[in-house]
Amino acid sequence: MGNGYERPESVLVVLYTEAGDVLLLERRQPAGYWQSVTGSLGWDEQPPEAALREVREETGLDVGGRLVDCEHSTRFKILPAWRDRYAPDVEYNVEHLFLVELPEPVDVTLNPEEHTQALWVPARQAALKASSYTNQQAIEHHVFRRLPAPPRLAD
Repeated sequence: MGNGYERPESVLVVLYTEAGDVLLLERRQPAGYWQSVTGSLGWDEQPPEAALREVREETGLDVGGRLVDCEHSTRFKILPAWRDRYAPDVEYNVEHLFLVELPEPVDVTLNPEEHTQALWVPARQAALKASSYTNQQAIEHHVFRRLPAPPRLAD
C-alpha cells in the first residue's frame, strides 16, 4: 500500500508518573536525540493501536488500560534525518498525541536497534531535554498541567 515507504502519520506517547517524571529514550540514530515513545502508523492501523504497539515495542510495557488519547495532532515538516523513509512527494507528517500515567517509574526493556538508553526525568528537565518541539510542547502542555502546584513558601 505504501510502496515501501512509511505512512506520514505517527504517534507520540508521553509516559509519565504521578510525581511528574517523564520517560525519555535516546535514539540510536541520530545519536543524542531524546524523545518520548514515537513511531509511524502502519498503513492499516489506527492511532490508538499504533500507540499501544509502539509502547510495547520500544519499552516492553503493556499500557492498554492507561492510554489516554489527547485528541490532538500536530502537522510538521519531516526532518532531513528521516526524509528517506517517506515517498519523494511527502513533506509533512501528522503526529497524534497520547499520554500514559504510571504510579511510579518502572524499568523498561529497550529495543536496542532503536534506542541506547532510557531515563525517567522530572517534567521540566524532560521538556528541555526532548529533541523535538512537538515532544517539548506535549510535556509542557499536558504533563505540567496535571501536576499539583508546588507548596507556597511562608511569608
